[in-house]
Amino acid sequence: MTRQGYEKLQQELKRLKSVERPGVAQEIKVAREHGDLSENAEYDAAKEKQGLIEARINAIEDKLARAAVIDTQGHQSDRVRFGATVLLEDLNTGEEVRYRLVGEDEADISQGLLSVTSPVGRALIGKGLDEAVAVRVPSGTKEYEIRDINYE
Repeated sequence: MTRQGYEKLQQELKRLKSVERPGVAQEIKVAREHGDLSENAEYDAAKEKQGLIEARINAIEDKLARAAVIDTQGHQSDRVRFGATVLLEDLNTGEEVRYRLVGEDEADISQGLLSVTSPVGRALIGKGLDEAVAVRVPSGTKEYEIRDINYE
């Protein structure tokens, strides 16, 4: 996991514990005051929300406890490794895309964060500048050429 991914999970955990958990406890308290709990949809919804929050807290705490944080700041390499930001050219369309290879928990393709365990991520690991990479994806085979490797 990158340092940024670790810190993002820590922030989410802090928010869940300090804002979300107390908020749902208040919702449950208010719903209880409405009387009969067996027919109280507001109470049921709040209890379900509480369960989801607690499950997320437990999942984040587990991930943070098991995380191996890899700091890639200032790392120099002519090969693609975890944490690298790579500029790829699609050899079929000529379009360029930029991805940062991150852990599964941090992956967000809309932000340019690509999991190292994804098909494209696995294909890029260990490759060098100007190397062509063929990747089997559900829509067929994509071919990329690595135009830049950067460790931000």
